[in-house]
Amino acid sequence: MKNPVAERIADFLKRFPPFISLTYTDLIAIAGQSKVIYLEKNQVLFKGGDALHTDFYIVKEGAIGLSVTSDMEETLIDKCDEGDILGLRPFFAKNNYLMTAKAREDSLVYGIPIVVFQPFVTGNKDVLSFLLQSFASQSRNPYDKERSGKLISENTIYNDQAADIQYFQPIKYTRNPITANPEDILKFIAKTMANSAIGSVIIQEDQLPKGIITDKDLRAKIATGLFPIDVTADKVMTAPVITVPENISVAEAQMMMLKHDVGHLCVTKDGTDKTPVTGIISEHDVVAAQANTPGVLLKQARRATRSKELKYVREKLTDLIQNSIDKNIPVAHISNIAAEINIAITRKAIEIAVERIGSLPPVRFVWMNLGSQGRKEQLLLTDQNNALVYEDVPAEHYSAVKSYFMELAERVNYALNKIGYEFSPNGLIAGNELWCKPVSDWISQYNTWINTPEEKSTGISTTFFDVDFIYSVPAIENILTENIAKSINRNKRFFAYLAADTLKNPPPLGFFRQFLVENDGEHKDSFDIKSRALEPLIDGARLLALSQNIFEITNTYYRFRRLMELEPKNADLYEECAEAFSTLMRFRTEVGLTSSSNGRYLNLNDLSKSDKVKLKNCFQPINDLQDLIKNRFSLTYIN
Repeated sequence: MKNPVAERIADFLKRFPPFISLTYTDLIAIAGQSKVIYLEKNQVLFKGGDALHTDFYIVKEGAIGLSVTSDMEETLIDKCDEGDILGLRPFFAKNNYLMTAKAREDSLVYGIPIVVFQPFVTGNKDVLSFLLQSFASQSRNPYDKERSGKLISENTIYNDQAADIQYFQPIKYTRNPITANPEDILKFIAKTMANSAIGSVIIQEDQLPKGIITDKDLRAKIATGLFPIDVTADKVMTAPVITVPENISVAEAQMMMLKHDVGHLCVTKDGTDKTPVTGIISEHDVVAAQANTPGVLLKQARRATRSKELKYVREKLTDLIQNSIDKNIPVAHISNIAAEINIAITRKAIEIAVERIGSLPPVRFVWMNLGSQGRKEQLLLTDQNNALVYEDVPAEHYSAVKSYFMELAERVNYALNKIGYEFSPNGLIAGNELWCKPVSDWISQYNTWINTPEEKSTGISTTFFDVDFIYSVPAIENILTENIAKSINRNKRFFAYLAADTLKNPPPLGFFRQFLVENDGEHKDSFDIKSRALEPLIDGARLLALSQNIFEITNTYYRFRRLMELEPKNADLYEECAEAFSTLMRFRTEVGLTSSSNGRYLNLNDLSKSDKVKLKNCFQPINDLQDLIKNRFSLTYIN
């Protein structure tokens, strides 16, 4: 008997991917179990944080907006029109929805049961490919060329490369898994699984994979009485086991699990069952890998209620940075993403501190990240540099207001220290009363640094020109930046002292192109990549950017890119400096991640010949940059 509703749904579906890859008979079968859902304007289909539905959706009429909520502000990310699919997350992830789907006008959508559609996903490579591309690229329709650049992301700062980081990074899995032989008794294998708290054992013969036994096999074949507990492994194992190569990506692992409808993959040397077993990938590994993404980490930071939760986010960020380095993602891009997550962590630490104090701030304030944090270059867990600025208040209220913000700053600094950001050895933190004061005092402080630099070493003051206002009140920020710009303008004395400070570190190579290494102390014979290579580029970029009235950009790489635009005749040098900085940052980050340190000191004996050549190639731009600075800035004003 014909079903006119199912026919109407099937006639609609056949016009759009991935349904165009299915037969009409298949579409009728799917449509017969689908739902017709009417949504009034502003009615919510699902919310960010909701448990996953049993259906996914395709828009029949109207428009569905997809949005994310951050800091109580809802941001529209995308709009789904006729034929657009949404709600694919249940196919690929176990955690809740990331976005909210809300009708922007009266709309009609079809709800298609996932359990009904799943066989067509695993049995049709075109359907599988479409859904994987949609989820991986975060686009509602990867085949729609006109809208292919639009992303559905947790945060709009990310572009296509972020999708690479999130989804095409190598998956972490269990290496050297527990194995058994085909003739082993299942009872003992089950005991091993229980004692080791694992859900699977690879069955191998002569180190080659023959099958797998999982918790599912024990439930379906032993607990039901189908086989006795003393049967041999070869009678119960699932065979053949699906094998994959080492260094497989999250996307590839997920695709293989979907394609073969399995929950475990066996990793071998070359991805075939002809080479030894080296690891095992579980569904948990896939879910865990997807949790370690910029968008998810941002959400976790914003939802945190304790420092312990923020520490977990920072630890996962380290994993993300490591994976990005392994995938050879550009350092500038990694820095952008890491900076946003670091900022989210600090903002939440401030909010938690305010809540713990129990009263709202008495006046508006600004939290400033300084140094590497201010430049958005903190990839490793180095020390924290920050300061706090609050509005001026009448004299009779000064003491109480000062006391509040000192307590707030101390709480935040302590929380950041627990999270993993060490206290500044120079006391350059907001909890130091020198760096927690009202706007007028900060203006006076900056004027002192700028107009009479000889009265204080420029070493600490230069840090305050690498500022990121992360908990910002625009009015306070504008007062400070406008005053700095006015004071700096044509101030030859200031730039002369800044130039002298920039030239304090000579180029990193000595006679015969030998590395200048530490002569004594704990790091004797090591190369200090921070002070001898990175700082000359950081200081040079800061000096030249400020001299060109570039205040809105503080990142070293992007300062050089901006200088390329403003000074075409020096564009080649600035480009070389930008690339040298990226290379040096990668060296430092790799060393820091490997040694769980700040990555400052390199053991040259650990470097290959080609790595040493790469390092030395970074040093010539430093030499040329310092020559340019010597010629451009007169040092006679120091006298």
